[in-house]
Amino acid sequence: MKIWAKNKLSIIITISVLIITVILSVILFINGETEISSHNFLSAGAAHTAVLMDDGTVLVLGDEGVPQDGVEDWKDIVSVSSGSAHTVGLTSDGRVVAAGDNLYGQMDTADWEDIVAVSAGAYFTLGLKSDGTIIATGDNYYGQIDTDSWRDIVAISAGAINSIGVKKDGTVVAAGDNSRGQMDIGSWSDIKAVASGSNHTVGLKTDGTVVAAGDNSYGQNDVDDWSDVVAVSAGVGITIGLKADGTVLATGDNYAGQIDLLDWREMVAVSAGCGYTVGIKSDGTAVEAGKDETIEKDIPLVENAGVALD
Repeated sequence: MKIWAKNKLSIIITISVLIITVILSVILFINGETEISSHNFLSAGAAHTAVLMDDGTVLVLGDEGVPQDGVEDWKDIVSVSSGSAHTVGLTSDGRVVAAGDNLYGQMDTADWEDIVAVSAGAYFTLGLKSDGTIIATGDNYYGQIDTDSWRDIVAISAGAINSIGVKKDGTVVAAGDNSRGQMDIGSWSDIKAVASGSNHTVGLKTDGTVVAAGDNSYGQNDVDDWSDVVAVSAGVGITIGLKADGTVLATGDNYAGQIDLLDWREMVAVSAGCGYTVGIKSDGTAVEAGKDETIEKDIPLVENAGVALD
């Protein structure tokens, strides 16, 4: 009886340890998901850039061809994303606000709730819900918002005409146009973040390496030798990688100097747009390379940007 009691106690302890381990693993995994899907405080669109300030307000820089009316009134924002001519913001209570062009209904997000991440494509908007499903609105000419069947998603990216999602198991799903092979990502694994560009898709792996698929006309997929990358961004014909040491990698079309970034240092965020790239340094300095350089000319210091300066 004493032996059985000892074994029984041992079994109970073992089961208890396993339960605690599982609970801790789930907590860590959820926290990891939140970190992946949130904290987007810099986003370059076709001709404007949205910057999330640390007080929850949003600053829009650049072209005012399609005014982002109402952004100045946004409060309690935790993430931003820029499309071709619209901007979306995720509030701290899981709602989504939008400004700019609404030609295709890409701003029809007023009734969205329980959202943990947002991503603006060219003329559509994606929202990731806390249960791992997707809600979408806007242009669907290429089937880019046919995401109703997606499940267990932890990160999203909306591109020009594609939607990309990362699943809990590190695999990737896609919807939209595949004429350039930008959705040939079925073999990808161990992915923790994705970026959808104009006609290509980029994936950041858990080991800090990067994979890419789709159009490579400008060498935007030449990322095989990249390492120690902590964030990726895909624009029109370009791919940008932020390294752990604050330096930046870039490849692709450079007609306007948009990938002349080798001298960038102490970066905490980068975002690729259409013909330009923007970044924020650890001291709050906003830098830009490419066609307009509106940030460098007009606002050399974006004070208290997002979570980068925490």
